[in-house]
Amino acid sequence: MLPLKISKLQVKNFRNLDEEIIEFSNGINCIFGENGNGKTNILEALYFLIKRKSFRKNASFPQILGIDGENTEISFQSLFTDEDTSEAYTYSGKLNENGHAWFYQGKSTSKKLEIGIVFISPFDSQGFHLSSSQRRTWIDDHLGQLDKEYKKALSRFTKSLRFRNKLLSQKPSQFQKQINAIDEEMADNSIFLTQKRLAFLEDLRPFVRESFKNLFSTEHDLEIMLDTKITNMNRDFYLDMCQRNREKDIIIGHTSYGIHKDDYVLLFDGLNSFDYCSLGQQKMSYLSLLFAYIELFRYKFNSFPIVLLDDVSGELDKLRWRRLVEYLKNKNFQVLITTANDSFKEVLDTIESANKLLVSSGIVQKV
Repeated sequence: MLPLKISKLQVKNFRNLDEEIIEFSNGINCIFGENGNGKTNILEALYFLIKRKSFRKNASFPQILGIDGENTEISFQSLFTDEDTSEAYTYSGKLNENGHAWFYQGKSTSKKLEIGIVFISPFDSQGFHLSSSQRRTWIDDHLGQLDKEYKKALSRFTKSLRFRNKLLSQKPSQFQKQINAIDEEMADNSIFLTQKRLAFLEDLRPFVRESFKNLFSTEHDLEIMLDTKITNMNRDFYLDMCQRNREKDIIIGHTSYGIHKDDYVLLFDGLNSFDYCSLGQQKMSYLSLLFAYIELFRYKFNSFPIVLLDDVSGELDKLRWRRLVEYLKNKNFQVLITTANDSFKEVLDTIESANKLLVSSGIVQKV
């Protein structure tokens, strides 16, 4: 991962954002403004620039295209800097309904920027605690950012799974022989991915409790564990499991079990936080998990990711606001934090070194 931070960003025809250049500091960037004026759109634009996708659901090209834009093309211009060397790097892109093109240092590139970025919204805590699919997506996205081999293996597994489900649904001639071959491929990928997931959770474990203590000034035993039926890392064990489920799979027309059905359990003082914790404890646990991931990222790459922190003021009380602000002040990562809450704004205003921006109807001004 490149140890770069965003210095300047200009977007055209992206949601409601104005075309003026937005400048950021290497540390804390506070983004103020009333709801609906475009604060989160700034975070989304930066995330899209790096990931080439949005953190929002249902954010296809027509949804992110500026409503008032006469041009049906979205463009990005950005400048990133290396804090250690002060070297600057340009990155730009153009999107339309037919495709996209990206340029690094003025040269065309198909590769995404190798820059870590983490989006944090306490509103996502509810989905994380209620939905096993969202927990799986959280792990896959964050682990994939740390480990390219995991991301590649997950892509191979997903393609094999889709083809297997197609065969089970359509049942063409000799389809079971094809499934046998697919199961051989899926066995190796399943074992590899499960081992990677277990290693990731083991690496994350020491950072989770410490993050909770630093953020909320209290000690709790917080741990996330993998719930899987693949307890034996042996391909024959996996193939036997597939064979036992084959008859059921044929009847229902899709794969009834595999690592795509695995789940994760977040334990709070030994209790399943999904079932036994209050909403406040769940939100604190979720935030602690994310900041633990940020610390693990730094440990892996010797640099922090860019952190996008969408308004937490409605999800935490004032005491925890202050703890969060103190935590951010003591860290060395670049963070963009938004709020529409006047009381939380007063807390953020106490950060003397922060870069402060005001957003009104998509127009961004330095405060």
